[in-house]
Amino acid sequence: MPEPTRPTDMVGKALALLTQLGEYPQGVVASELARRCGFPLSTAHRLLGALVRDGFAAFDKSTKRYTLGLRVFQLAQSVSQAHGFTGLARPILEQVSAATKEATLLAVLDGDQQLYVYSIGGPQQVSVVGEPGRHGPLHCTSQGKVLIAFAPPEEREHLLATLELSPRGPNTITNRARFREEIDRVAKQGYAIADEEHEAGIRAISVPVYDGQQVAVAALSTAAPAYRMTVAELVEHLPTLTQAARSLSAVMPLG
Repeated sequence: MPEPTRPTDMVGKALALLTQLGEYPQGVVASELARRCGFPLSTAHRLLGALVRDGFAAFDKSTKRYTLGLRVFQLAQSVSQAHGFTGLARPILEQVSAATKEATLLAVLDGDQQLYVYSIGGPQQVSVVGEPGRHGPLHCTSQGKVLIAFAPPEEREHLLATLELSPRGPNTITNRARFREEIDRVAKQGYAIADEEHEAGIRAISVPVYDGQQVAVAALSTAAPAYRMTVAELVEHLPTLTQAARSLSAVMPLG
């Protein structure tokens, strides 16, 4: 991935620090945050002090580590409520996992990435995990393909033209013409498959969760180890996923 443009204003720098904090659930020292963001340590200390003061970050004096503060949790709950990522959605995903005996994931489009909002593990000892709040790639995942295929036309075309098609798994599509053909196929058939494209040994199938204009506001998927689930077996779960996606559309006030 290309290096993101570093913010030059103080608000942007504070938000950059806050974003990096989210990558360290166990906490991180200021020097590491400064290094990751490309800021002088003095600037990082000053901004972190302001974030701690206002509750967006917390500081442990004994370990000298910073973590996200409760103010972030409060705001996250407001976003969750506004976008329907509440307790109403979770039982639907749990029903899918009960039927498929595999992991069920829900993600939304966030710029040129997908953002995991739910991950329900399957009952098997080995299960695929998509940690809520984490980002993942679009081009090599079944959810990402769905989010592109059923995005508004302008956004879809932008992603098809600009998305970096970096190799991830053994079957990642890295040719832009082939990738466009793949997205056209997804749009036509109404679901996407990722067969060891994001990671070796992982297969997944995904369907869109639509708004009122048949635009995907989320992508719902079943993911499983390749040794346990063939592509044909994944497709057998399509009716379960499609019905669950309809139910999610009814409880997620999006669009």
